[in-house]
Amino acid sequence: MKPFTIIKTENEDLEKLVSNSVNAFTTGRLLALLAFIFTFSISTQAQDLPLANGEKYIIGDIKVTGTVSFNEQTVIAYTGLKEGEEIYIPGERLSKIVQKLWDIGSFSDINFYITNVEGDVADLELEIQEVPQLAQARIQGVKKKREIEELIEENSLTPGTKVTENLITTTKNYIENKYKKEGYFNTKVAINTIPIEDTTSQANRVNMVVNVDRGDRVKIDDIEFIGNEVFSDAKLRRNMKNTKQKNLIRFWKRSKFVRSDYQEDKAAVVDKYKENGFRNARIISDSLIRKDEETIALQLRLEEGDRYYVGNIDFVGNSVYTDEQLSRVFGIQKGDVYNGVLLDKRIMDNTKPDAQDLTNLYQNNGYLFSNINLVETSVENDTIDFEVRISEGKEAFFNKIRVTGNDRTKDHVIYRELLTKPGQKYSKANIMGTLRELGQLGFFDAEQLTPNLVDPNPNTGTLDLEYSVVESGASQIELQGGYGGGGFIGTLGLSFNNFSIGSIFDKEAYKPVPMGDGQSLSLRAQASTYYQTYSLSFREPWLGGVKPVSFSTSFSYTRQFLFDYLNRRADRSRSFDILGVSVGLAKRLSVPDRFMTVSHSVGFQRYDLNNYNTGLFTFGDGYSNNLTYTFGLTRDNTYTNPVFPIGGSQFRLTAKFTPPYSLWNGTDYENLSEQREFQLEDENGNLIDNSGARVLPENAVGDQRKIDQEKFKWLEFYKIKFNGTWYTTLANFGSNKNLVLRTNAEYGFLGAYNNERGIPPFERFYLGGDGLGAYSLDGRETIQLRGYPNQSVVPLDRPTGATDDGATIYNKYSLELRFPITLKQSASIYALTFMEGGASYDNFRDFNPFQLNRSAGAGIRIFMPMFGLLGIDFGYGFDPVVGEQGPHGWETHFILNQQF
Repeated sequence: MKPFTIIKTENEDLEKLVSNSVNAFTTGRLLALLAFIFTFSISTQAQDLPLANGEKYIIGDIKVTGTVSFNEQTVIAYTGLKEGEEIYIPGERLSKIVQKLWDIGSFSDINFYITNVEGDVADLELEIQEVPQLAQARIQGVKKKREIEELIEENSLTPGTKVTENLITTTKNYIENKYKKEGYFNTKVAINTIPIEDTTSQANRVNMVVNVDRGDRVKIDDIEFIGNEVFSDAKLRRNMKNTKQKNLIRFWKRSKFVRSDYQEDKAAVVDKYKENGFRNARIISDSLIRKDEETIALQLRLEEGDRYYVGNIDFVGNSVYTDEQLSRVFGIQKGDVYNGVLLDKRIMDNTKPDAQDLTNLYQNNGYLFSNINLVETSVENDTIDFEVRISEGKEAFFNKIRVTGNDRTKDHVIYRELLTKPGQKYSKANIMGTLRELGQLGFFDAEQLTPNLVDPNPNTGTLDLEYSVVESGASQIELQGGYGGGGFIGTLGLSFNNFSIGSIFDKEAYKPVPMGDGQSLSLRAQASTYYQTYSLSFREPWLGGVKPVSFSTSFSYTRQFLFDYLNRRADRSRSFDILGVSVGLAKRLSVPDRFMTVSHSVGFQRYDLNNYNTGLFTFGDGYSNNLTYTFGLTRDNTYTNPVFPIGGSQFRLTAKFTPPYSLWNGTDYENLSEQREFQLEDENGNLIDNSGARVLPENAVGDQRKIDQEKFKWLEFYKIKFNGTWYTTLANFGSNKNLVLRTNAEYGFLGAYNNERGIPPFERFYLGGDGLGAYSLDGRETIQLRGYPNQSVVPLDRPTGATDDGATIYNKYSLELRFPITLKQSASIYALTFMEGGASYDNFRDFNPFQLNRSAGAGIRIFMPMFGLLGIDFGYGFDPVVGEQGPHGWETHFILNQQF
């Protein structure tokens, strides 16, 4: 075989990828190819000139060899060569044939050979190697599935793609550059192709393995500013929130380089100047300098310019609002230092949907189609005049309002919460308020609530509004078991937060229970060796379906037996039964605003003691009744996600009263109390009464039991509580990543109408620990104070070893910093750190709001629709509890279904 290498080509045009090149011929492709062959044959036969020492030959036999999926006769026809035809070898015609084959982009190697020469007849062989097709691409070294999918999509590594050298090179460069932009400057990518042995097909197929080693992000060793005189380097660095240079003292902020953060921080540096009057400040250039494999330096060259001041501000085009009204909202006056950032925000603040800006002023009053622009009209010396140019447009009204995505929740449950109605004037504030109301229901994924403006027409002034919701699990199950309090404790709880009592007789509605009417039904049972408790509650948020008047009712029953902790047994002949029932009404108010709710409830509890002598009462046989009325006033404007609020506040004031029985029952509690004042004789230890008469011990105990039975037959007290919580977003890192500060203050007071009768032993405050409710239903309230054991923070004047009967006064303060890990529908997870302080007291004489048991720590919360809120906290108590000398130290707290 005689090669003529002048024909052989390794043209770089091979690197052009033709992803739709022919692999197997369908009828349509074959017809197109034949048309091309006809045209190609004419063009290649038009002229043939010798190259180098080319000689003229007559073509004898023509063969096609190599790795190719094309039919041999098709390829020969494609070249336009025919047996018996005269050509120059080497010559221009063969050269053009090779070039045309390269241009297809489907071949990696093309050669013409002379295999035999007899006289002036030459046999030719066309050897071609087809570019392999990609069978499968595998990315190694990248953990996230979504990231792998993005790399495959961005580099077109799909099956059937032609695997050319260009594809391999561009893929390698793309991935390395992608991670370098994210701060991984030492990223290394290696790509291997593995041929597939396939005897059933002639196709040349390979697998591609892309090995990615990102290495570590480079760190910023130094950030230097050049040309700055107004602000020091340190002040400008502080304004770069996410791009920080290395600092051993600062451990809470990384110094790793992330290009996207760096771009945002460069804009923040310029904004720092604009906020202080330097309108023309800019970054002339910035450089990234590699110091070594692990560190870089950033150098930014600035041009500060001159400081400017605000001159005249004229409003043009306004008819709905006067200049004076607009000026009050705008809030910037002549003579103020120029603040470019603030000027933009007073026109339209994109960081706050409910901001007090001119755009919202118009859009909250129906002017959806309004357009407001701030224009500089004059710049003289250091003063800038402005015009606020307003195109008010036509008032807009809602036409149709729809809700989509609710498969389980019935339409009326959603529509009654909407603040936007058909025919109503457009209001952005009402749309945002509706999102808050829907999020507070707890039936939908608050992070995916979306309002869509459909067909807004500036000519007719109408639009449709569509709320898109994604339903989340509205039911929860509590199933747990554990060992504590002397034995095994088992709990089963079911909460249906979107229940439908009207469908309980509809068999088809059980999926697994009737749902969709927005009602709440809770069932709970708990049992251990020495107690059993059962509770049932129901709530209808819209009684009658017309107004937001909530009706609620609950029933509970507890039986506990006297437990002997020495022999670990419960004496079932000695019991304490508590039966409770309550009914309540709550109404959402419109004055002073729609966030206010007033509530009323009446409750009754009966306590029956059967040979139950524990010190709770001085009598072990008897009963007490507790009839109460509770008034509540609540304001809640938190938004939007009840699991993770990012703003707003909650205030709750409750007052609980019993009837003042001592006013009309005719009992002289002062003299009744005197009968209890027994004393011990110094000589022989006998009991005597106030008159000096001897009293037998059994008679004294019996008398005291009768006295307490009389005092506590009907409990008499009042209880007032206040709870205030504020949520403040400190920083926004994008994609629902908000750093939120939760501030909380709580106070509680339990008092008596009649001091001679005193405060009953029930309804008291127990401070300390995880705050999980105690098993008994005697009205006690357990107050969370992390870093200390449960119910361990007792009044300071209590002697060591004294029985903890609860406190009548408490106060508590809390600061909690929260950051979300994920807020997906399946699970919401956020981490937190906290500082808390609290104390309890027996009376106001000892009350000191600044003498607190302090603690700090960290924790995590996980909210899953099926199981509710779960979490764990690690808290350190800085102060001792009763019986301790130094700081209490660390405590671990498990959180189950508590308030967010």
